[in-house]
Amino acid sequence: MSAVPLRNNKAAASTVRSVTVLGATGSIGDSTMDLLRASPERYRVEALTANSNVEALAKLAREFSARFVAIADASKFADLKAALAGTSTECGAGESAVIEAGARPADWVMAAVSGAAGLKPALAAVDRGAHVALANKECLVCAGDFFMQRAAKAGACILPADSEHNALFQALASGNRDELVRVIITASGGPFRTWKPADIEKATLEQALKHPNWSMGQKITIDSASMMNKGLEVIEASYLFALSPDEIDVLVHPQSIIHGMVEFSDRSVMAQLGSPDMRTPIAHCLGWPDRIKGPAAKLDLAKIGQLTFETPDFERFPGLRLAYDSLRTGKGATTVYNAANEVAVAAFIAGKIRFGAIARLVEATLEDWIRGGNQAPMTSADDAIAVDHVSRNRAAALLPQIALKAS
Repeated sequence: MSAVPLRNNKAAASTVRSVTVLGATGSIGDSTMDLLRASPERYRVEALTANSNVEALAKLAREFSARFVAIADASKFADLKAALAGTSTECGAGESAVIEAGARPADWVMAAVSGAAGLKPALAAVDRGAHVALANKECLVCAGDFFMQRAAKAGACILPADSEHNALFQALASGNRDELVRVIITASGGPFRTWKPADIEKATLEQALKHPNWSMGQKITIDSASMMNKGLEVIEASYLFALSPDEIDVLVHPQSIIHGMVEFSDRSVMAQLGSPDMRTPIAHCLGWPDRIKGPAAKLDLAKIGQLTFETPDFERFPGLRLAYDSLRTGKGATTVYNAANEVAVAAFIAGKIRFGAIARLVEATLEDWIRGGNQAPMTSADDAIAVDHVSRNRAAALLPQIALKAS
């Protein structure tokens, strides 16, 4: 069972598609708004949300004549109202307002609120049966089973907006599910791809934020450096496409030109290629089932010259191994993996732990969770959020001893 349409059958597009962007001021939101800006005749903005950036949110609301905007930080409500004075845009603040944005009657919703906070707003869109472009990994990592079940029940169409999963989505259209052998998610390898383990252990924040190919937010850039992002993508692919861990491989591809591949039973391998630009997968989702004109640079393979590939090193990047372990464990382990990683990354940014301790804290939290015997299937957003909350507390409690350990 999958709410992901594996064959892209052509269908008549609406004259004007109403759009909501959850997380409009983040990096994915920026790319989405850029695409909307390029085709004002095709899209109408229903709702926009942001975490705390009132100025940017209000500016977008005015530019796109949004019908509703929500700021997650409830303390910013008065500022938002003042910034929208004289407009017809409705506004709200706090978690309930962001959820309301997801529930508004938009045909297409970009779910790009980062972290577990993005789960309920995305579910609000799913439960309406909307087309949901999913850029929030946590929706699937924290709650993959019931998220996809809810989508299938409501008739929602889940469109993968991450470059890797969008690539798989496109390549999967070349065959049937029973012909599938494996999917291959590519990874740039991040800034530490060739570094020695001892150097990775003591890498600085500045070094971790120097991604060689992509311009992204701080948290996801650090996840790329640790390859935790690829672990999250493996988990996401499992739930999104109903795949077992053994049907998902990771291949390091430093040029970030091939974003994903699918191998079928006749040993044909279908790949999706494109210049490293998040606007390409977002444009695919925004136009689906049609294709719209995208602003990314034309792919010039002759200029690139060569594409190279490497096997990922689980010893230097244990976060990837832990993702497979948590996926096989199931029953909330992937939620623990994500929550512990968020705590660990925040601690690294704050200078409380070394870079190498990120994976150690995640592993310690997973082990503690399994020893506690609290694994159980999750059937609601509240279940997933409860596990997320408990896991964050456990990770925080383990943090001091992990910080003291040598590599």
